[in-house]
Amino acid sequence: MTSSSAGSGHFFHLRTVRLGSGLPEVLRLNPIWRSRIAAWILALLCVLCQPAAAGGAKVNLADGFDFPVGKPNADGYYKARGLRLRSPQHFGEDWNGRKGGNSDLGDPVYAVADGIVTLAANVHTGWGNVVLTRHAYRDSSGQVKYIDTLNGHLHKIMVKTGQSVKRGQQIGTIGTNFGMYPAHLHFEMRHDITIGMFRNNVPSNLTHWADPTQFINAHRRMNREWRAVAVPTGTYKDYNGARGL
Repeated sequence: MTSSSAGSGHFFHLRTVRLGSGLPEVLRLNPIWRSRIAAWILALLCVLCQPAAAGGAKVNLADGFDFPVGKPNADGYYKARGLRLRSPQHFGEDWNGRKGGNSDLGDPVYAVADGIVTLAANVHTGWGNVVLTRHAYRDSSGQVKYIDTLNGHLHKIMVKTGQSVKRGQQIGTIGTNFGMYPAHLHFEMRHDITIGMFRNNVPSNLTHWADPTQFINAHRRMNREWRAVAVPTGTYKDYNGARGL
């Protein structure tokens, strides 16, 4: 059936199309097959339109951990301060160049293992430029665990939030927090991946925190697994306008 309509002297024609007229003969004659195809199409659309699962970021399981300076063994650097969970607290390690003073200003800072950057920003206050990275690894029991690393007081940030990094990849340079301190790297490792920049929100014990040197030495080389695993995201509270992954 056709119909006509005049608009400014122009005509157009509408033609009705019978359902199934564009299908092969065997499908037009077989309603069972037509129903099956409709069901397959519907299922495919459901999969394609499904929103990404929460925590959809993926990383390779770490095949080992190195030190964040003087890779891989902190050559040319020394640990000026270590982890101290009792008063006066110090939640990580301070790494300095052996030449002293600000001789290490601008030296490379490296990712200690494969992972994904969960925050890379200038958060101001006593921190300045920071990079937090989330790593996944298989512990001695065979379970997949997560650990966060924090690199603070950086002179330059060389990665972005959400970026995947490899062990030994440069992520920044040693800084002074814009002149607040002598040049050094402040480095932390956290078993508790909810901490972000709010260190006083969790108990000061080794359930939540890791001794960086001890952890790295205990996980120097691990089995390589050629598959990525999902890591939780959205675990940090915003801090001074900086939002984590």
